[in-house]
Amino acid sequence: MRALYVEVTVRTTMDRIWELTQDPEQHARWDLRFSRIVPTGTTATGATRFRYERALGPHTIRGTGTSLGERHGPDGTRTSALRFGTDDRTSPLRDGRGYWRYTPVEGGVRFVTGYDYTPGFGRAADRVLRPLVLWMTAWSFDRLRIWAETGVPPERWPLASVLALWRRDRPRASRCVTRRPGRDPMRDAPRSLDTLEAP
Repeated sequence: MRALYVEVTVRTTMDRIWELTQDPEQHARWDLRFSRIVPTGTTATGATRFRYERALGPHTIRGTGTSLGERHGPDGTRTSALRFGTDDRTSPLRDGRGYWRYTPVEGGVRFVTGYDYTPGFGRAADRVLRPLVLWMTAWSFDRLRIWAETGVPPERWPLASVLALWRRDRPRASRCVTRRPGRDPMRDAPRSLDTLEAP
């Protein structure tokens, strides 16, 4: 199964998109994959340890992770590397690794993620679930874009808003690029990803 890739261009400043994605409290507000993210300390190399939650009705999936952001690329690019994992048998994503890349472009920032994970329910089930995880990521990226560009908070767009087909201003996964034919998204991961400790 191929690693996931999502790309969106956001008409905002680099500092603004960095703030909304690197602050754990803000991150959990726009990213459908998380309900809560709580920093728990740092590693010897300066990476941040955290725990995360994803509420699913009466059950909450819990896991841990490490992340490391780098702000000073020679061309203005910034990156953030991530490793995460959970022992929860109800989670469709177990151990995973990925990155965010922030590239200055004319009028804004190109925000990209590439990540992969061990399926929680086996490869056969993941053939169905992986496209859903990709959609969740892309939808969340567009919800972030709307927040950064217009100031409309992500809570204005709950998941149920996908049914508001008449609203052109609602988040849409289709606004994001989700394929890179012929190229593994993990080839673009920053070197810092290999330095992160397992969560």
